[in-house]
Amino acid sequence: MTDDRTTLAMLSEQLADAVATAGAALVAVHARPRLPSTGVHWKDGVVVTTEGTIRREDDIEVTLPDGRHIPATLAGRDRGTDLAVLRIASGSLPVATLGDPATLRPGHLVLALARLDEGGPRAAFGAVSATGGKWRCWKGGEIDRWLQSDLEIYPGFGGGPLVDAAGRIHGVNSGGLSRALATTIPVSTVNRVMAQLLERGYVARGWIGAAMQPVQLDPTSRQRLKRDGGLLLLSVEPDAPASRAGLLIGDVIVAIDGHSLDGFDQLLDLLGGDVVGKTLRLELVRAGQPVSVDVVIAERPRRAR
Repeated sequence: MTDDRTTLAMLSEQLADAVATAGAALVAVHARPRLPSTGVHWKDGVVVTTEGTIRREDDIEVTLPDGRHIPATLAGRDRGTDLAVLRIASGSLPVATLGDPATLRPGHLVLALARLDEGGPRAAFGAVSATGGKWRCWKGGEIDRWLQSDLEIYPGFGGGPLVDAAGRIHGVNSGGLSRALATTIPVSTVNRVMAQLLERGYVARGWIGAAMQPVQLDPTSRQRLKRDGGLLLLSVEPDAPASRAGLLIGDVIVAIDGHSLDGFDQLLDLLGGDVVGKTLRLELVRAGQPVSVDVVIAERPRRAR
């Protein structure tokens, strides 16, 4: 029994040390009424938090671990991945120690951390419940790794880190990506999105300017094209890439640059920011006949908030 108590006490001390280590890189973000959210000092002068907790784009402040309040400016935000990036003065606080989310397995003990004021960090304790590969959330953003835990994302914990027992930060916790689940945006996704937000203030995505829905091909087309379905064009916006390329309502897109297209996930995968300005070949079924059309991909217009 004594050994069990000693082991538990050692684990407790280790977790408390992990909170202290990771908490040194956390700030409280004041960018909405009443309750602040949490931000991670990801690299010198750059704070990462969740996009859904940024309710105003001016007059933003952060509270440092020593209680000081300093101004922050919004560098960019991406609703698709629920990430936002703030700039603060260089050298304001330690930089986060990042881990590798691929090393986490179901059952590993983890912590969710928050900083809401000048007091010490707040912590919630739990375990990794599920991991997996790349996925696309309901907001449309691509997340590089599925990382779910049984942690409770309490008010103000959004934008805070998922921390392992050694104090390493494996990503940013969001309560807004999978609704009912505590989901972590992994380090690789944060790095990818952060780089684009720092460079241009938003994440560029490709766009052809047409509304579509998945459909099954008729038996003749399935046999001829060796494909089961595609995306049916329901409308085409004026002066958009689709209309300039001559796409018509009723066309069924079955492939883009040789990649089969059965649903919206494949379309979004193929219309990343790297294809903006490039010409892609679309394979269509038009009035039962196969047709190929070249489309110059534009950048998706950004919605006003």
